[in-house]
Amino acid sequence: MKTQRKRASGRLKALPLAAAAAFFLVAVIAVGQDGNSFRMAVQPIVHTDPALISSDAEVAVANAVYDYLVDVDAGSRIEPRLATDWDISADGLMYTFYLADGVFFHDGTPLHADDVVWTFERLRDPVIGSSTADLYGNILSVEATGDRIVQFALMEPNPFFLYDLSDNHALIVQAETTDFTAFNGTGPFMLETYYPEDRLILRANPDYFVEGLPMLDRVEFIFFPDEVAAVGALRGDQVDLAWRMSAPLFLSLSNEPGITLMEVPTNGFDVVRLRSDRAPGDDPRVMEALKLATDRDEILALVQLGRGVAGRDTPIGPLYAEYYDDSISVPERDVARARDLLRQAGYVNGIRLELHTPDTGGRPDLAVVLKEQWADAGIDVDVIVEPESVYYGADGWLEVDLGITGWGSRPYPQFYLDQMLACGAPWNESHFCDAEFDRLASIAGSTRDEEERVSAYAQIQQLMSERGPLIIPYFFAALAAIDQRFDGFELKAFPGRSDLRTILSN
Repeated sequence: MKTQRKRASGRLKALPLAAAAAFFLVAVIAVGQDGNSFRMAVQPIVHTDPALISSDAEVAVANAVYDYLVDVDAGSRIEPRLATDWDISADGLMYTFYLADGVFFHDGTPLHADDVVWTFERLRDPVIGSSTADLYGNILSVEATGDRIVQFALMEPNPFFLYDLSDNHALIVQAETTDFTAFNGTGPFMLETYYPEDRLILRANPDYFVEGLPMLDRVEFIFFPDEVAAVGALRGDQVDLAWRMSAPLFLSLSNEPGITLMEVPTNGFDVVRLRSDRAPGDDPRVMEALKLATDRDEILALVQLGRGVAGRDTPIGPLYAEYYDDSISVPERDVARARDLLRQAGYVNGIRLELHTPDTGGRPDLAVVLKEQWADAGIDVDVIVEPESVYYGADGWLEVDLGITGWGSRPYPQFYLDQMLACGAPWNESHFCDAEFDRLASIAGSTRDEEERVSAYAQIQQLMSERGPLIIPYFFAALAAIDQRFDGFELKAFPGRSDLRTILSN
């Protein structure tokens, strides 16, 4: 199957809202509200297996159908879900979880501790192809010590282990599941209809184990090809929620009657990275030149319209107040120095690069601004925009030399170090490998001494600023717009993890 790819122009243009919205409003099938129903505009989902999900839409669907062992609230605090309580041994190596009573899968089968064991054994299996095989590499064993008791034994202490258990993929599935299109979870909503090209409709689980939840009768995930179409459907009362939109599109809804705007600070960021394991990125002078040719303040102003926080080329952002080092700085833009570095690297007449980006959020606009900024330093960029489902779907984003990737906000910083930057990390898109970085990341992720962890994170931020393979121009805010007829929705920093159980029409 051929993939349609679009080449962006060299000018940052206003979004063609009226024309695009009108087109898609005609194209969308109108769905009347049946009882207390809630309609969400999301990108089409690719993966239905929780072990492989990645996009906000896939995470949101899975979060509605399945349950986590432990969850994270909007304030990044661990909270119970299937596990009502847990014990941690004094040495930090044994975690014992006690499961809730009266939990059933949608097919009527009761939840057993063996389902939890099977789920995590599967997530640890490299054959599955999930990033969790690395995330859970420190687990020595998972055992059911009772019908509703599960014990995890660790090889080394991990102060963030509860957060690891709340990873997006760690949804509890029924043991021996092979068909994930059946959507057989224990969660608050159960499958009614699934049209892969159009929508997925869920109805409330009448036997959900949390009393009083969910408050909705039905949730409809309606698939849209892009954010302009989704916002157009919101304007036309064909959906009740749209999210993950660019700042200009978000602000265009400011005076829209009947719509409430929602904005939440996050540690989510767009990263610009150059593969460091092959030319031209294997010469560190090329990456340094890209950094020196970049004006981060201008990017924040143009792409995010000032919403969010300027980045410093490290994923440890200001949301992690206890770990964020605000003394770290990036060099000021120096086009002459960037040109000189390229000449030293053998690119006397400049360099030509392809910059790949998904089509969501402000990423295409970011690519265009970079194209214009870098041109001053003799860096000629051809911007290639791909549908997000294509960009991430076949792991193409891990293969391209130069790319832009959106990283969702996580409740703790260690995730980024272990999953995107450590040598051999499953999502190490820059193919970065630095022994000093790995040493510091190991200390930060295992020490039980908080001062030692703070020191390690500070050194990591300095290292990334000086020789890291990333440009992180900003930390973006999570943006959403919801119909005012609904209450109880709290947008999370990672939008797909927002709780749909508490939404109610007013």
